[in-house]
Amino acid sequence: MTSRALPPAGPQRVLALAQLSNSVGDGAFYTTSALYFTQVVGLAPARVGLGLTVGWAVGSLVGVPLGRLADRRGPRGTAVLLALATGLAVASFTVVRGFVPFVPAVCAYAAAQSGLAAARQALLAGLVPAGERTGLLAHLQSTLNAGLAVGAGLGGLALHAGTRTAYLAVFTLDALSFLVCAGLLLRLPAVTPVPSRRQAGLGALRDRPYALVALLNTVLLLRLPLLSLVLPLWITRRTDAPAWLVSALFVLNTGAVVLFQVRAARGVTGLATATRAVRRAGWVMLAACVVFAWSAGASLWVAVGVLLLGSVLQVVAEMGQSAGSWQLSFDLAPEGRVGEYQGLFGTGVTVARTLGPLLLTTLLVEWGTPGWLLLGGVMLAASYAMGPAARRAAGRRSAERVGQPELVQ
Repeated sequence: MTSRALPPAGPQRVLALAQLSNSVGDGAFYTTSALYFTQVVGLAPARVGLGLTVGWAVGSLVGVPLGRLADRRGPRGTAVLLALATGLAVASFTVVRGFVPFVPAVCAYAAAQSGLAAARQALLAGLVPAGERTGLLAHLQSTLNAGLAVGAGLGGLALHAGTRTAYLAVFTLDALSFLVCAGLLLRLPAVTPVPSRRQAGLGALRDRPYALVALLNTVLLLRLPLLSLVLPLWITRRTDAPAWLVSALFVLNTGAVVLFQVRAARGVTGLATATRAVRRAGWVMLAACVVFAWSAGASLWVAVGVLLLGSVLQVVAEMGQSAGSWQLSFDLAPEGRVGEYQGLFGTGVTVARTLGPLLLTTLLVEWGTPGWLLLGGVMLAASYAMGPAARRAAGRRSAERVGQPELVQ
């Protein structure tokens, strides 16, 4: 962990340590879970995929109500309970012996994770001044990547051992990491729920301007399966580059975020700078897609160089888009309902991880160069649409604050 990844002492550092604790466990879990469920439990890969899809679909539905619960009952207590629930769900995987119990266990895990993310954002909003939130989120993202890298190394040791005991040790580690996370969150000051003028129903779902911003962010988040799924398939099927490059690109991405995410977010301080950051990220992502497409058919070392360049561009786009979207997600949420609105905004990650693999595999691996160009064009269009959408949502917030009839419907 570098000093760049650690925020100042106090609540911000406690939040970072809580992030670090469960990211180490998650890194080990993500590395080993697929092989555990297929080789140890004996589930068919298709059933594992189906169960995960169902689970994350449930997770995307409960993010808003669990975020609203954090707003109304207090984000610290809600986050602690959901961290404990996540750890319990992970522990339940150790006793799963078939597909039928696997599905509800995955649903519980995904629901708790989605709710925990929303509650932690609401807790952050209650403890950190508005002008410091994006900077802290950059620190947390650096911490997350560092923890995932350490956890992936531990998971690699379990994969090398290849025994049931080794896999169960990883799941136990992940469950305990959420217990530690809950303990750290309890050290934070309690945040008093802020009453809202409009508490009836799940207003975030009816707030069309904010929902449009969240939808555009979901489009931009389709980049998420690139590193873990699409690029490995692209490299092995469409280029002459060696398979070990997959691991090198993962290390490059993780290390860059750890070292440079805080710096990339430093200039994002408000609505205007956030939308500019997203637009710049759209252009860089388009360039990355063009470069990745160029790697097809190139000679071995040319392909290696091109893929490295594309990965550098991709991580630069990732850091810019992340910083801009964090700022927008908080600035455009009404006071006292950050958890509810973060629950909606956070569904973008779930949707991108659920639909992205099938969509991008078809678009990029099957279509090749036209698919890369189409993806880059869509990303650029979404990044430019973010500005007008954000201004429209900001107009709605302004009208609500002064108590006037809403100008934007």
